[in-house]
Amino acid sequence: MLDQYLKSRIKDAERLVEQLQKHYDYVSVLGTCVRNKVILVSTHVNSIDDIDSECGFVIKVYKDGRYSEFSCNDIRDLKSSEVIRSVKLDQVFSKDFKVKMLEEQPHREDYLREDPARLSDGEITRELTEVKDAMHKKDERLINFAARYMKRETSKIFVSAKKRLTQKYDWINVMQMDVVREGDVIKSNYEAEGEADSALALQKFKKHAPEVLDIALRLLKAKPVKPGKYTIITDPSISGLIAHEAFGHGVEMDMFVKNRAKAVDYVGKYVASDLVNMYDGASSCLSAASYFFDDDGIEAHNTQIIKDGILQRGISDSLSAMELGTEPTGNGRRQDFSRKVYTRMTNTWFGPGKDKYEDMIKSVKHGYLLCQTNNGMEDPKNWQIQCTASYGLEIKDGRFTGEMIAPVVISGYVIDLLSSISMVSDQVTVHGSGMCGKGHKEWVYVSDGGPYLKAEAKLG
Repeated sequence: MLDQYLKSRIKDAERLVEQLQKHYDYVSVLGTCVRNKVILVSTHVNSIDDIDSECGFVIKVYKDGRYSEFSCNDIRDLKSSEVIRSVKLDQVFSKDFKVKMLEEQPHREDYLREDPARLSDGEITRELTEVKDAMHKKDERLINFAARYMKRETSKIFVSAKKRLTQKYDWINVMQMDVVREGDVIKSNYEAEGEADSALALQKFKKHAPEVLDIALRLLKAKPVKPGKYTIITDPSISGLIAHEAFGHGVEMDMFVKNRAKAVDYVGKYVASDLVNMYDGASSCLSAASYFFDDDGIEAHNTQIIKDGILQRGISDSLSAMELGTEPTGNGRRQDFSRKVYTRMTNTWFGPGKDKYEDMIKSVKHGYLLCQTNNGMEDPKNWQIQCTASYGLEIKDGRFTGEMIAPVVISGYVIDLLSSISMVSDQVTVHGSGMCGKGHKEWVYVSDGGPYLKAEAKLG
């Protein structure tokens, strides 16, 4: 259920909105309460911690074409006069900067998505410990095993003159990291499972644990790739990384406002193979960035960014949408209540195609299946991209040779890479276990994914 502290502050939020409406054209109150529990079981240490939790409020006001905000830890005894003294609308922007006021429709709703399993800390610890012991028995080259269970419980309220919204949603990630050694060579491999159900997340973790260790052991013999252009097949995690880096940040429409994104000039034009469809949205699927309304009080969307290779539109928070004269897409997100809203990705993924994975492998004369997201970066202004896969499996004449390369860096021009996509599998996986920053800061949880993709790319 909704966090009881936030629930007890809904009347206070309504009081503030009513009082401040006498002085401003628009007023809203966002309340947020996030609780994170982390359970770690490793070869050398176990721990249970509550980390990165936060609780606070943001009051947003609008008058004469300008918005401003006031944040605080509590609103129970907050007086409207204190907000009015603190908000300086004339100092936020230059005098000639004005935007239209967001027009809201009446909406009252309570949303709930809770973990149905409700496992105790002891039950979770025992499950993680069983896997740890089994992996150490499996191979003596495993020198460190770590399993990290994190449950994030998020509650939010949004109150304005026309809206009264509440949401509570849970997400669970279980990550495994294996470090192995043979002689002087040390390698590691990891995998993360995410679900809204802790029992299901643990079930998937246990199922995949032996494979995670097997890959780590194979990495001991992996060789570097010979730089060049190759036929590649990307697994869903690498497909997701490409989606995130190629047309994720590049279509965040606050970058359009600042003239920092090349995508603004390509709306309505081909940017990829006509096999390519791409989506973003908190309601587009169920994953780590799925919520019911964003931090502007906008309902979650499913936005199609690319349709049959043609760039359709970007994603936006409410302020950038008003600046550009478009509809907000429910992508207004804050790192926490003390930070401003930015346009941020949520669940970003390529849509399915019609090809079978097996046929895709058979079609490769010489190339690699690239697996396991590592990291990536992009230049939204010039559309250069760099994505790193943890490893690649060699394919010759439609068969795996047994050779592994690691690590692998994919680089190039976004349109060249996406235009080269020639096959798209019919199954999609969207997965999220990490965070994404805006530049070097403003971290939020995201997910990405897609089908297997066959393309041509530079590897190094």
